[in-house]
Amino acid sequence: MALILAPTRELAVQIGREFHLLSRHTAVRAAIIVGGESMGQQLRELQGRPQVLIACPGRLVDHLERGTVRLDGVELLVIDEADRLLDMGFLPQLRRVLRTITKPHQTLMFSATMEAGVASVAREFLHNPERVTVGEQRTPPSTIRQQVYPVNQLDKGTLLLALLKRPEVTSAIVFTRTKIRADRVTKLLVRSRVKAIAIHGDRSQSQRFAALAGFHKGTYRVMVATDVAARGLDIPDVSHVINFDLPEVPETYIHRIGRTARMGKSGEALSLVTPEEGLSLRAVERTLGVKLERAQVEGIVAPELMLSRAISGAAARSAGVRQLSPRQLAALSHLRTTAVAR
Repeated sequence: MALILAPTRELAVQIGREFHLLSRHTAVRAAIIVGGESMGQQLRELQGRPQVLIACPGRLVDHLERGTVRLDGVELLVIDEADRLLDMGFLPQLRRVLRTITKPHQTLMFSATMEAGVASVAREFLHNPERVTVGEQRTPPSTIRQQVYPVNQLDKGTLLLALLKRPEVTSAIVFTRTKIRADRVTKLLVRSRVKAIAIHGDRSQSQRFAALAGFHKGTYRVMVATDVAARGLDIPDVSHVINFDLPEVPETYIHRIGRTARMGKSGEALSLVTPEEGLSLRAVERTLGVKLERAQVEGIVAPELMLSRAISGAAARSAGVRQLSPRQLAALSHLRTTAVAR
């Protein structure tokens, strides 16, 4: 028996779909165990004694506690997107699952990054593992053209709409930092007659599957997403990735823009960067080892981006940034989350 663990329901379903294609001329069967789906349907699939389980840790633990799944026959364990599993807080469930597998077995752990948490899990549960590195971990495909658009926070919505009007933008994923901003950006686009759909962790399973299916089919030209769509999912023919918000972690930037230029194709990654996001941009450029190309749209002010930790009063004035009191800064931080809706 083989067990494959994935961090998200979408990735688990994608793995199941690919497995079905690979095994269609064999008698090997797989069952997909994910949250948000009918427990009854999963129980019926488990009663068919599948040779492969594809599961998210949370729902798998539910089955373990109910006694509807036994892992004592697992001979092969695959942990996919291990760093993402840890980022999503699945370490307790992962430990529970791994300690339930008592039979000698082979473990394969795949991770885009080998951070301290992933290395710790490897030391805890893998015995004398062989480490295999494929490709340059921090290098995006050379076929991606990357551009930075300096912009003030309140102009981000206007700039996004201007970029999406370009004829070459045939299919785009727009990344935001939070689920609330994803919903607000989507509403802005829909009001502007852009065929857009949101996908994030607060959407129901059926809504997330419908969003992916609609984006695949071209029903929606734009998918607005949090980082739930940055990793693992195979979304073909994405012409553009647009970072409405820069991520705080440079590696996440690389994962995001990797949604375009797949299978040897070219693509573009456009980042809307405010002066306040200057430090995040500096971290991205240091990780990539290059200074990204700057660009601007006619009619939209492009402020100076502050890439140092301290912004002097003179520099702030030259960039059009007013010096604010601590109370005003706190209020501005709140307003940033509502700027798009306005």
